[in-house]
Amino acid sequence: MKAQKTNLYKIWNQVPPDYYQQGIKKNLLQKIWHGIKIRTAKKILKSLHFENCLDLGCASGYMISEIAKNYPGKRFVGVDVYGKAINFAKKTYPNIKFIRADILYLPLEDKSFDLIISYETIEHVLDPTKFLKEAKRVLKDDGIFVLAMDSGNWMFKVIWAIWEKTAGKVWGDAHLHPINHSYLEKLVLQSGFNVKSKIFTHFGMEVVLVLVKG
Repeated sequence: MKAQKTNLYKIWNQVPPDYYQQGIKKNLLQKIWHGIKIRTAKKILKSLHFENCLDLGCASGYMISEIAKNYPGKRFVGVDVYGKAINFAKKTYPNIKFIRADILYLPLEDKSFDLIISYETIEHVLDPTKFLKEAKRVLKDDGIFVLAMDSGNWMFKVIWAIWEKTAGKVWGDAHLHPINHSYLEKLVLQSGFNVKSKIFTHFGMEVVLVLVKG
């Protein structure tokens, strides 16, 4: 466990704080990938009522900032352990609250958020089950948790293997758990969530689970 955590810190420290912002500007594949991701999230959120939203694994705040544009009256909070990215986010998006913290030990009160989102994060945490239980703890009883990650299908595995050796070298060995969509669904059920809906995007390479407390 300690070796894994040390390795993760090495990976984070070689990732530029504004990795996503720069990637969308300079890399067409990243622009397409994140564009689909954000449009899908906005479509899901459009049908929900919420007053506050927590982004677990927000990195430099790009995704939550794009969503916040559609909801000027709502409160948004982003949490990530990578300090440089959080500092960048604080300076770039002053209308959003950003907290540097380990998402396995959230410095947040029980049942404090109507909505939680977490995109492409669970596969990078040391303990996915603890991550899910922390999310459940801070989610209100009638809240919604939108959880997304790669589906683990063959297309993603091939593209990710190529990506890690080319433009995405900074993410080498960042996927700590070989979670596919079936196993992810099993994990969320075991952690006390029910799956309200399941959506596949990016030609089946990403899965989005809309979860409620069981």
